[in-house]
Amino acid sequence: MNIYGVKFSDKGKIYYFNAQNLKINPNVCVIVETEKGLQYGKVVEKIKDEKALEIKEDLKNIVRTTTKEDYKKHLNNLKEAEQALKMGQKLADELGLSMRFLSSSFTFDKKQLLLQFTAEERVDFRELTRKLAGIYRTRIELRQIGARDKACSVGGIGKCGRELCCTSFLKNLESVSMNMAKNQNLALNPAKINGSCGRLLCCLSYEDELYIDARKGLPIVGDTIKLESIQGKVVAVDILNRKLKIDCGNEIKEVNMNNESYK
Repeated sequence: MNIYGVKFSDKGKIYYFNAQNLKINPNVCVIVETEKGLQYGKVVEKIKDEKALEIKEDLKNIVRTTTKEDYKKHLNNLKEAEQALKMGQKLADELGLSMRFLSSSFTFDKKQLLLQFTAEERVDFRELTRKLAGIYRTRIELRQIGARDKACSVGGIGKCGRELCCTSFLKNLESVSMNMAKNQNLALNPAKINGSCGRLLCCLSYEDELYIDARKGLPIVGDTIKLESIQGKVVAVDILNRKLKIDCGNEIKEVNMNNESYK
């Protein structure tokens, strides 16, 4: 079984498909089977045997590599999807619905039109769906997405000065909790720990395991500890460098815990 990772858009998630007896090079475009119909995508990776064992979902098939005619049809679908995006926003405004459409896409066989939007509250879009179905004569799916999904779709630059993690390399948006910020000894200031989407930074999640491991054997701020040479109250902890600042009463001393143990 040949398993390949396929993307339907440059910023999209990677989905896995069974190529059966086909052998495909990276960056080759393919037509694949999905629950929604045929889709046009690009192969971005070939899965090695050991990783294939971890992929347990029932995989759909890669139908074939694309032809020039497929590419022309794909470009036409993109053009019509852009027009559908404008039409969806126009109809929503006419119906007085507080929705902002972000993206739209047809399946390759045009059996479905998907439009993604953001809204402050839940929206009753049944009438809008009927109007769109009447225009495009296909199945319509309207999907409300959250702030993090919006940031992933739109893209941007993060506080670190790099491209947003959700746009550049994260395959899945994992849940992020305030405890992760606490584990990393960060000031719980929204301006510091929230990303461009207004939600907690994605990096808090994938860096959390490193911080949990690094802080093993370290006291917390407020602990009174006794080392070989000094005793005092911990006033600051540098987790990654494993350094402490200790108030000894008459002075603040910095201690490297890689060379110390405490009681």
